[in-house]
Amino acid sequence: MDEKNHEKNGTMGFIEEFTIEGRNAVIEAFRSGRPIDRVYVLDGCQDGPVVTIKREARKRDVPVKYVTKERLDQMSETGKHQGVIASAAAYGYTELEDILKKAKEKDEPPFLILLDNIEDPHNLGAIIRTANLAGAHGVVIPKNRAVGLTATVARTSAGALNYTPVARVTNMAKTIEELKEKGLWFVCADMDGTRMYDLDLKGPIGLVIGSEGEGVGRLVKEKCDMVAAIPMKGDIDSLNASVAAGVMAYEIVRQRLA
Repeated sequence: MDEKNHEKNGTMGFIEEFTIEGRNAVIEAFRSGRPIDRVYVLDGCQDGPVVTIKREARKRDVPVKYVTKERLDQMSETGKHQGVIASAAAYGYTELEDILKKAKEKDEPPFLILLDNIEDPHNLGAIIRTANLAGAHGVVIPKNRAVGLTATVARTSAGALNYTPVARVTNMAKTIEELKEKGLWFVCADMDGTRMYDLDLKGPIGLVIGSEGEGVGRLVKEKCDMVAAIPMKGDIDSLNASVAAGVMAYEIVRQRLA
């Protein structure tokens, strides 16, 4: 199996990130149950093994991205990608139910941070770190159009990824609906909302943070019970996604302590 293997040791524990190259290697990775974040396939390639790879990816809701040969060549470590490269997660994902179970075991109202298409691994790592320090029971990310648990995310989390579970879901809006049925309320950060200090953010809650460029998507925003604005006095109109998550998370902490 052709794999590019990065290993890190230190306070965060052992981290592995694999880039799996070659058709048979990628098929074997799927069939062995290894968590795969994304598959890159040569645009226009439709032969038998590639069809098998796409079928395996579809069964597991793994995004497939079609790219040029030049892009694959840039990504390849071995030079033998055969038109297919898969990126495997550095850390495993958890189930949403396990996050809720964690809150129940602590006898605390659930506090989740949901991220709507965060693509910068440094932002994701920083938010996971904030989630841990603010007492959130877990983080939820989408499978598509978002960064997964790469080694960069793990490093940026400064160890928090060892303690803060991350669930990955296919449809964020539907996930919010399902969590509402379990008693959670949802607030999303948006500069057109109500000042966050004027909202009741206690109790079982999900904090929704949008992507770096687009913010919270329309469908996800419509599912939220509250829209919170962070007061800003400067000359620019928005905060970095990880900073916004930190500000909002600690307003939730403040209200819970009060």
